[in-house]
Amino acid sequence: MNTLPSGFIDALVKKIGIDTEIESVLAENGGDINNAFQLKTSNGDYFVKYNSAEKYPEMFNREADALRLIKQFGDIETPNVIATGEYKNKTYLLLNHITSGNRNNNFWTLFGNYLANLHKNTAPEFGLNYNNYIGSLKQSNSQKSTWTQFFIEERLLPQIKLARDNGLAKKELSNNFERFFLQIESIFPTEKPALLHGDLWSGNFLCNKNSNPVLIDPAIYYGHREMDIAMSKLFGGFSSIFYESYNETSPLEKGWQQRIDFCNLYPLLVHLNLFGQGYLSSLLPILKPF
Repeated sequence: MNTLPSGFIDALVKKIGIDTEIESVLAENGGDINNAFQLKTSNGDYFVKYNSAEKYPEMFNREADALRLIKQFGDIETPNVIATGEYKNKTYLLLNHITSGNRNNNFWTLFGNYLANLHKNTAPEFGLNYNNYIGSLKQSNSQKSTWTQFFIEERLLPQIKLARDNGLAKKELSNNFERFFLQIESIFPTEKPALLHGDLWSGNFLCNKNSNPVLIDPAIYYGHREMDIAMSKLFGGFSSIFYESYNETSPLEKGWQQRIDFCNLYPLLVHLNLFGQGYLSSLLPILKPF
């Protein structure tokens, strides 16, 4: 769909302000699952994305909560949440539109510093007081007292079960993970739960017109901070300046580079369930030592 129904536009105008005039509606990239548009109006530019209310209940409400939480507790910018709602059988999220700019010499330094400061926000337990989504998959955030328990029960086991149920993985994968589970407690250093973006890859941040980083599409929870760092390296990695800046602000525990693959077992399982068996070839070598 490359346009919005007039009734949908009218519903969005009511959220922006009744004196708003729509000047143009432009299709934009909404990721792998959502439809997205830029609204140019007499009161500024907005971004709206929508999807099936039946298939993805509460998805955009939870994303709105996440954007607000990051904005509340971090220095890093996020789009302003204008509204969430439903139009007929569609649920939507309305944000202010971020005008893109060019990364200056300070961009990655700021980004690393801001993420480190976001991670300093902590909670009594790992998880979150509500569930959300990662991509189009439901993400359970039931709170646990240890990272080992949370990582196994709330991150890895649900994705392994989904892969097995959908015929994407055999019992061998489950067996390899069972042996890995026995080592998790000795692999990860003990740290307090950190507020994570939760899906931190290169497609989930922007550079605004002031050359500042802006986080989008979060899948937040309180987890081990190395999860965000590892995810940032999954598809090519960020600039080395980003990691240097992060470590200057909040040094990672020794050996973090060796733990990257173990952290990325979760997003790789997510990609296996979203995009198919091609991701098994990335998962199996990580588990081979076990």
